[in-house]
Amino acid sequence: MQLTVERGNFQAFFETPFNAYPGTSAYVSPLKSDLARFLDPHKNPLFDNEDQISWFTVHRNGRAVGRITAHCHSASNRLYGWRRAYFGFFDCVEDAEVARTLLTEAENWARHRGFDEILGNFNLTAMQQIGVVTSGFDKAPYTDLVWNPPHVPKFLAANGYHAEFPMTTFEVDLAKTEAPELGSKQQAILEDPDYSFLPISRWNVRKRMEQARQLLNVAFAANPMFVPVSSEEFHFQAKDMAWIVDPRISALLTWRGEPIATILCVPDLNPFLTKVGSCSSFTAPWHFLTHKLSNKRAVLIFSAVRPDMQGKGVNPLVLRRVILAMKAAGYEKLGNTWIGDENRASLAQKEKAGATRLHRLHLFRKSLS
Repeated sequence: MQLTVERGNFQAFFETPFNAYPGTSAYVSPLKSDLARFLDPHKNPLFDNEDQISWFTVHRNGRAVGRITAHCHSASNRLYGWRRAYFGFFDCVEDAEVARTLLTEAENWARHRGFDEILGNFNLTAMQQIGVVTSGFDKAPYTDLVWNPPHVPKFLAANGYHAEFPMTTFEVDLAKTEAPELGSKQQAILEDPDYSFLPISRWNVRKRMEQARQLLNVAFAANPMFVPVSSEEFHFQAKDMAWIVDPRISALLTWRGEPIATILCVPDLNPFLTKVGSCSSFTAPWHFLTHKLSNKRAVLIFSAVRPDMQGKGVNPLVLRRVILAMKAAGYEKLGNTWIGDENRASLAQKEKAGATRLHRLHLFRKSLS
């Protein structure tokens, strides 16, 4: 059966994973409207112009059975001196020809623009969904986590891509996990009037998110691939945060009025997205309400401590506050977005917290020279 390739067909792009994977798979799509604006170079501040992203779908008998994005992140290339393109949203049926066709389209897009390597999955930067799942395929992902079936990494390897930058996602069973105890450092912080937790509510969430963004930039500055996140970019990604945030399960600690540590968590929306097929409809508000009332899962998006405050007992105190709040609010499971193997301190914290490994992921790279 002959395959055809289309470029820029958003409806086909959205439908592809639903066609490629069985309804029982763990795949969860972003909300359709969110996916549309993420891919729009005129709206997404990641892109300087419309030539910096394209997407392709492969069709068999008129049915979309594979998809991929090809794009670049100019800020990364400028900061690190790379000539790197990315692929993302790589989903396809278990068909080697479909996979090869998609990867060839992305590689040709990158070569035509003078890039010398291509790396992925990036959906669409390191601060969003990244990686290809290489084990843990039977585990359901949380919001902001990727999932793919086992044939995806096999097809990448078969097409000359090499796995690197290993990462792990985690899950904490809150019923079996105790909040960190108050040591002398934490007790001293609680007794010091220079320290205080800022209140978080739906009405001030944008301001708190902006403070969290500033902490993120200073705390992650030395991390591999990290690029400072602009206010425009951060709030574009978190556009609807005020509607989904649960103010009880995040925390922001200040010292003399300046934010020094944060843990940002949100309720897991994946069961809701699965229920509505990741599309808005007149029944979606009802499904959202019922999900909100029954949901027992949350996901830790990121935690950050200002570098000069690290090692002073700040992080355990903030983590204790969040875990106790989650337990009190009835949450039972806490997922964690990816942590690279190079980040030994964070991995040690997860082990100490009794977290179990959820997914193993890698980035896949190919030289184009």
